Amino acid sequence: MALQIAIQGIRGCFHDAAAASYFGKRGIETESVECESFNELFDRLEADASMLGIVAIENTIAGALLQNHELLRKSNAEVIGEEKMRISHVLCALEGQTIDSLTEVNSHPMALMQCEQYLRRHPNMKMIEKFDTAGAARDIARDHLEGHAAVCGEYAATLYGMNILEKGIETNKRNFTRFLVLADPLRAAEFKPRAEELDKASIVFTLPHTQGALSKVLTIFSFYDLNLSKIQSMPIVGREWEYRFYVDLTFNSYIRYRQAIDAVRPLLNDLKILGEYAENKDFKH
Repeated sequence: MALQIAIQGIRGCFHDAAAASYFGKRGIETESVECESFNELFDRLEADASMLGIVAIENTIAGALLQNHELLRKSNAEVIGEEKMRISHVLCALEGQTIDSLTEVNSHPMALMQCEQYLRRHPNMKMIEKFDTAGAARDIARDHLEGHAAVCGEYAATLYGMNILEKGIETNKRNFTRFLVLADPLRAAEFKPRAEELDKASIVFTLPHTQGALSKVLTIFSFYDLNLSKIQSMPIVGREWEYRFYVDLTFNSYIRYRQAIDAVRPLLNDLKILGEYAENKDFKH
């Protein structure tokens, strides 16, 4: 049986493409479970321990997805891997359509904005906002809408049998999203890398409201040769001027990493290890 993967969006979306890339490299057959929202995705994971999930956690243009940081912290899910993907858009339409024959282009408003410079050069195409990039391609293919084009990922265009008229139409070519792969702790061991392959961890902690509290923690991480690849602070609701810190650590020695965690525990109010996994080092820009 195919492994069920909860995604936010419909088949063909960037979450779906990221899941296909991550599990495809590992030879695992998957079936995407569509969720309308990230809240629904985490609810599905909680209700079905056999299901895995994939969620975007940060983007090089939009920054951190703070909602997903909090959903992950509050959930029982464990991070078992990461996938990094360049967000690139194509213009696609039905077979036989040309750019000159198009009268409107459909996509999510964010995708239309990211491709605005290209689309402005083709005033014959009226920009129409849709709920989803992949959904725009699906609807055109399903309803055989001539004169309509979609802005979406190449994965979606191919999935729905659309003809790609032009690739790489986004204005900013440096748009990348990082996704986290999630599993119930009962299944995490099945899919996590071997112990010797672990070189990254995501953790979250709070600190006592005292002078130099964060500096002391960072000094210990440095002493144990840990690299902070990301640190994200969020205010704690109801506790004025106190913050929760989400940190990604990379390391060469798992033993040194665990020693560092033990060393900082007495300095923290609370600590949760969200997951230990292998960094996506084969990612190509």
